[in-house]
Amino acid sequence: MRSMKEIYSIAREQYKLIRENIDYLRTQHEVRTILVTSGESGTGKSTVSANLAVAYAQKGNRTLLIDADLRKPTQHKHFSKDAHVGLSNYIRRDVSLDSCIQQVNLENFEFSIITSGPIIPNPNDLLSSSKLTATLDHLKQEYEVVIIDTPPINIVSDALILSKKVDGVIVVVHADKTNKQAAKNSVKKLRMVDAKILGVVLNGTDNAKNYYY
Repeated sequence: MRSMKEIYSIAREQYKLIRENIDYLRTQHEVRTILVTSGESGTGKSTVSANLAVAYAQKGNRTLLIDADLRKPTQHKHFSKDAHVGLSNYIRRDVSLDSCIQQVNLENFEFSIITSGPIIPNPNDLLSSSKLTATLDHLKQEYEVVIIDTPPINIVSDALILSKKVDGVIVVVHADKTNKQAAKNSVKKLRMVDAKILGVVLNGTDNAKNYYY
C-alpha cells in the first residue's frame, strides 16, 4: 500500500504532465483562460481545477483560479477562503474586482483566487453577461493562466455559456463514475457551441492517469 506522501507525489507529477500538455498547445495558439468541466457530478473536476492552478503557480506563472460553479462552489473550502465576496457579487456590480481577489500562499509559491460569492437563483444569467466577457479579457492581461471551475455540463448550461468566452476547455471524466455515452455527450455539446476542447483528463485511477487529445 502506498503512503500518503507517495500518493501526493504521484498526483503532483501527473498534474505537471497535464500542465506540460497544455503548455505545448500554448506554443501553437493563445491559451490563457482555461475552463474545467465534467459531464456529471462526482468526477473530481473541482479538485482537478485546484491542482492545475497549483501546478501553474509552482512553475512561477501568474495564476488565477476562479470558482464559477455558482451552484455548488467548493474552491473556498479547498483553500480556506471567504466565499461571501466573490464572482456573483462582482458581476452584479455589488463590489469591485480587486475586492474579490484573494491570495493563496502555499509553501514557497502563491496564486490568486476569486471564490464564487453568494449562491444565486439563476447563475447562467450572470455568466452570460457582457461584463463577465470583458472581465475575462482584462484578467488575461493581468495573469498568465486563468483556471475556471464550472458546473457539470450535462446537468446545467453554465459551462456551455462560459465555454464561448474562454481560450480552451478541459473535460474531466472519472474511471468509475463516467460512462462512455455521458462523456461523448459532453464533448458533443461543447463542439456544438464551437468550444475549443484542449483535452480530457481521466480521474479516479490508481496512478491518477490522464489522457489528452
